[in-house]
Amino acid sequence: MKQRLPQILVMAFFIFSIPNLKAQVGINTTTPEESAALDIQSTESGLLIPRMTTAERNAIADPATSLLIYDTDLNGYYFNEGTPAVPDWVLLLTSTNERENFKLVNSTDDLSEELTAGGGSTYELSEDTFYEINGTVVVDNPIDLNGAYVAGLDTSEDVLVNATGGTLFQSTSSGGSLRNLTLNGNGAQLFGISGDGSQNFIINNSVIVGANSVGSFSNMNVVFFSIIQFVNNTGGLTSSDIHSYFFNLAYWNESNSGTFQDLSGSFTDIQFASGRIISETGETGLDLSSNPSVSRSAVITDVTFDGAGTRVNPYTGTGTYSGYNFTNDWEVASPGIPRESDDNAFGNIYITRNSTTGNPSFSIASATPIDASIDEGQLFRFSTDNANVTGNNNILVYEGQETRTFSVRGNLAFEPTTTSGGATVYAFYIRRFDSAGNSIEIPLGTEVYEEVGSATNSSSGDFLVRAIPLSGKVTLDPGDYVRIYGQFISNSGSGARNNIRVYSVSLTLD
Repeated sequence: MKQRLPQILVMAFFIFSIPNLKAQVGINTTTPEESAALDIQSTESGLLIPRMTTAERNAIADPATSLLIYDTDLNGYYFNEGTPAVPDWVLLLTSTNERENFKLVNSTDDLSEELTAGGGSTYELSEDTFYEINGTVVVDNPIDLNGAYVAGLDTSEDVLVNATGGTLFQSTSSGGSLRNLTLNGNGAQLFGISGDGSQNFIINNSVIVGANSVGSFSNMNVVFFSIIQFVNNTGGLTSSDIHSYFFNLAYWNESNSGTFQDLSGSFTDIQFASGRIISETGETGLDLSSNPSVSRSAVITDVTFDGAGTRVNPYTGTGTYSGYNFTNDWEVASPGIPRESDDNAFGNIYITRNSTTGNPSFSIASATPIDASIDEGQLFRFSTDNANVTGNNNILVYEGQETRTFSVRGNLAFEPTTTSGGATVYAFYIRRFDSAGNSIEIPLGTEVYEEVGSATNSSSGDFLVRAIPLSGKVTLDPGDYVRIYGQFISNSGSGARNNIRVYSVSLTLD
C-alpha cells in the first residue's frame, strides 16, 4: 500500500489540475449521457435515496434547495422547496396523495373496460370515478354515467361527439356529473336519463351544441344545469317528476329552435336564476301547458325572455289568471314576461250595470253585506269564490301563498228608500273573514259614516244618491276574503230608515 500512495497522489493532482474537465460519472457504464452529471444504469437494482425520520430530516443543517430524502415516519419522498436558511419540506407525488379512481380519456380506446362492463354495447362508467376528457373524443356507443364524474380542462378543446346515432347519455340506475366540456349532439339526442327518484345529475361550465334534442330527464332527485350555453340545437329539454330542478346562468340563444323547456308531472322545487331565453316565431321558450305541479316553490329571477315567438306557453284551467302564465306556486321576476308574485297580487270587483229601477234595494238594519250582483274586474291571485258565500256577491278572496297587507280602494253610491223618520246615520266598512267563513275583524280606518237628514229635508237633497269613498289597509292570510258591509247606526226620530238602494259598488285591493 505504501508503494501505491505516490501514484494515487499523482493521479489526483493530474485530475484536478486539468482545466474544464467534465465532471460526469457513470456507474455500470463507460459512456454516461452527456447531459447527465450522474448516469446510473442497471437492470437488477435501483437508486436508494437516503432514509430518515422526520426529526432527522429536520435536523439537517442548512439543507440545499431541492435536497431529497425519504421520510420513514411519513412514508413519502420529501424535497426542500425552500432555502437552506428557511427549509420548506414538500411531499412529492406518491400513493399517499395521488388521485384514486381516475382515468384519462384520449379516445374510446381508453374505455375498453367500461365497454366490457356495459355488455359490449354501452360504456358503463365506474361509480365515483373521475374521467378526464383530453381533446376531442368521438363516442360510438351510449354512455351510462353510473354516478361517475366526467370533466375536461378546457371547454373549447375537450369535446365529446355523439357518434352513436341515438342518445349519448343513458341511465336508469345512477346519475352523474359533467364539467368543462363541449357536448356535440351531432344531429342526435344527448340525454335520456331516468331514475327512481334518488339520482342526481349535475352539469356546469359546458356548451351543448348541435343536438336534435338536448334530451329528457325524469324521476330524478336533483337536475342542476349551471353556466351552460346552448348553441344550434333543434330541440331542448323535456323534464318530469323531479324533486329539485335548477338552472343557473343558462343561455338558449337565437341559434336554437323548437322548445327550450317542456315541464310536466310533479316537482318539489324549481328555480331558474339568471340567463337568457330567446324564442323566435314558431318556437317556445318555456312550455307549461301540461300543468306541472309544484309542492314547495318555483322561482324565475333575472332570466331575460326575448324573441317574437311564444316566450311562455302558460298553465291552463284552475289556478290561472287572465294575462298571466303561471299558478300562484311560482314567483316570477324576469324581463320580457309579466311579473308574478304575491307582492303584486290585486283584485277588483264592481256592481253589474243596470237600470235605475233594477238596482237592488235591501235592509241594513243590522250589519249586512252589500247585496248586489257583482262582476269580476281584473284579478291576479284573487278570486270571487268561497264556499261560504253563495253567488257572485261582493267578495274578494286572496289566493297568494304569503300573508300580505293590501291597500283598500273603493266607493259605494246609494240612496235611502225611506223618507220618513228623523236624521239617520249609516256606516259602511270592510270586513275580513278567514277561509272557513269566520269573521276576523273590521280593519281600522276602513269605516265611513254618512248622515241623512230628517224627513222635512227629503226634497232638498238629503235623499238623493250619494257616493261614499272606501279606503284603508287590510292584512290577509292565504284564503282570507273581504266584503263591503253597510249598517244602520241611529235614528233621531220615530220610524226606522233601514232600507237603501245601491247604484254602484267598486272595491280594489292592491
